[in-house]
Amino acid sequence: MTAVIRALRYVLLGAGLAGVLFAGGFVAFVSTIQRDAGAPQAAEGIVALTGGKARIGQAVRLLAQGLAKRLLITGVHPSTKASELQRLVPKGAEFFPCCVDLGRAALDTQGNAAEASEWVAKRGFSSLIVVTSSYHMRRTLLEFSRAMPQVQLIPYAVSAPNLRIDSWWAHKGTLRLLFFEYVKYLNALTGYVGARMAATAGFGGAAHSTASAN
Repeated sequence: MTAVIRALRYVLLGAGLAGVLFAGGFVAFVSTIQRDAGAPQAAEGIVALTGGKARIGQAVRLLAQGLAKRLLITGVHPSTKASELQRLVPKGAEFFPCCVDLGRAALDTQGNAAEASEWVAKRGFSSLIVVTSSYHMRRTLLEFSRAMPQVQLIPYAVSAPNLRIDSWWAHKGTLRLLFFEYVKYLNALTGYVGARMAATAGFGGAAHSTASAN
């Protein structure tokens, strides 16, 4: 009986420690979310992940400023027409016909990374400005760096209009969004570390993480 009680204590202690580490990691994760995006350096291409009108608008604006040669919008719904996206953003009619490509295969962040990797290889680019929401940037960079480790990634974080980062603990919607994003990030990080270990062990990066939803 004493042994059972001792084992139970160890289990509870381990669970408590895991909870503290998880909570501390979550707070640290939130603290790293970029509040304001500064002007990025120039790159050969821009990749914008769908999930908000502001992402596409900011990406087209960067293209219009001459910070890259071409833009890929990844994760576009198969039924969405280029003309519909074009009307959503300033200067869309000027830049969509010549300089914007639409990727329609990606269903999640991992798929976005794969779609962008194919686009980069086709275009011969070695540097990218990555445009997505601020809370989503860390996981995006993780998946992108895994899919194309030789490509320079320059983050450009877009602030979601309804996200209360500075007082996240007081807003249920923001807290819920950040919590689930943190869980997805940990899942992506586990896959990334596993792939690196597999590659180091000589398996050629055969391990792949479970796709994490956008």
